[in-house]
Amino acid sequence: MSLRLLSWLLLLLSLGLFRHELPGARADSVTSPSAAKTLVWGPGLEANVVLPARFFYVQAADSSGRNLTTSPGEKTFEVKIVAPVEEFTRIWIQVLDRHDGSFLVRYRMYATYTDLHLHVLLKSKHVAGSPFVLKGPVYHEGCDCPQPSGSEWEAHMHCPQSFPQIDRDLAIYSGVDPDANAQEIPQRFGQRQSLCHYTVKDNRVYVKTFGEHVGFRIFMDAILLSLTRKVRLPDMEFFVNLGDWPLEKRKPTEKIHPIFSWCGSNNTRDIVMPTYDLTESVLETMGRVSLDMMSVQANTGPPWPGKNATAFWRGRDSRQERLELVKLSRAHPAMIDAAFTNFFFFKHDESLYGPLVKHVSFFDFFKYKYQINIDGTVAAYRLPYLLAGDSLVLKQDSGYYEHFYNELRPWEHYVPVRADLGDLLEKIQWARDHDEEAKKIALAGQQFARNHLMGNSIFCYYYKLFQEYAKLQVTEPKIRDGMELVEQPSDDLFPCSCHRTRVKDEL
Repeated sequence: MSLRLLSWLLLLLSLGLFRHELPGARADSVTSPSAAKTLVWGPGLEANVVLPARFFYVQAADSSGRNLTTSPGEKTFEVKIVAPVEEFTRIWIQVLDRHDGSFLVRYRMYATYTDLHLHVLLKSKHVAGSPFVLKGPVYHEGCDCPQPSGSEWEAHMHCPQSFPQIDRDLAIYSGVDPDANAQEIPQRFGQRQSLCHYTVKDNRVYVKTFGEHVGFRIFMDAILLSLTRKVRLPDMEFFVNLGDWPLEKRKPTEKIHPIFSWCGSNNTRDIVMPTYDLTESVLETMGRVSLDMMSVQANTGPPWPGKNATAFWRGRDSRQERLELVKLSRAHPAMIDAAFTNFFFFKHDESLYGPLVKHVSFFDFFKYKYQINIDGTVAAYRLPYLLAGDSLVLKQDSGYYEHFYNELRPWEHYVPVRADLGDLLEKIQWARDHDEEAKKIALAGQQFARNHLMGNSIFCYYYKLFQEYAKLQVTEPKIRDGMELVEQPSDDLFPCSCHRTRVKDEL
């Protein structure tokens, strides 16, 4: 190309008159978003969807209504939330640029308001249907004001009719006997394992613990208290396993005890809940945690062409295959960057597999195109966050699973890798040789996480699980000897008045 022709092309591009793409350019890279055509939607625009951090989406579109597919700039949209009858609003707002033409807006309320007006602005112009009015009362996370009707709450939350994993887990039970379980489960598991025995009665939570290591009960307490502030739970009695490994190993022909666990396996029959890690990230979003399903979406590293075409992994030595992964990395450093940040299980092998490397910010993982997901003591609980990025997940075949694994499809949402990692190098090479297909799978995995693993979905899963489990009970749940009431946290600074008629306690 002559220098004169190149100069003309650059001039036409700068004037916006030349619409054909040069290699590597994007048509929307010179397009500005339109306030009238931009789309705004999501649960955070509905007063009855009470979440620790509410959220909604903004999709930038140009004047012809075409969605932008690259970021128009982090500061493109401004969001203001005001309560007309309040002088001050105690609301923390973040506008997260997802770098694909869309934005995730999240906000955490620290008080309850009569009405809220949400202003979404583009260069001082209202976007789409802005201002969006949430007719009050609009309750904050700490407000104890449960919706009496579970079906109404589910409708407000847009919960699905069912979750296939819940149906699978509960299908083996024709009935559940709280009286028998209260005797048999502590005898069978209570000496060697750490358990919580919960009863929910009249929407109050009671608990008794068994075993030495019961610190993780705080996660279960927290989600139960949060749910009972939002919706009236059915009366129920159940046991939660506080350890990593699922417990119920009996065959279906034997007497199976219902044990709720954060992880399932092909060799056990525990009832699976969202992991404590994912649960806490939902409850503490915009609170004390920094890694959650929303923050990841704004920190996905450089665009796909700018990512390092290496498979990346960091972690601790909690499984033999992780040692093998580090060996592979040393033998093939151009394909795999894997190293330990901590030695705990195989300390005597540190000289073989060390030295330890410094921790890498999780957000920096996404500087790499390929993410290796490999089991730890059980399933690696980072998978939801890896999917939410825009790297390709190479997932080890595993006998362990989280509550959503059975909805994932190999070669659609991730690339499968043999349990012994014997084909890992081959799969990395495939991804390098099929870059567009690899990118498509990465984006499908990201879309799955956005659709199924956000906070509203996690609350729906817990509620549906408890609702369906409660239906199986054949004797009345009871507050047993030794149980203590789990108190709701006090909110003296920002108390709220509940407008709903409470069902009278019968205690």
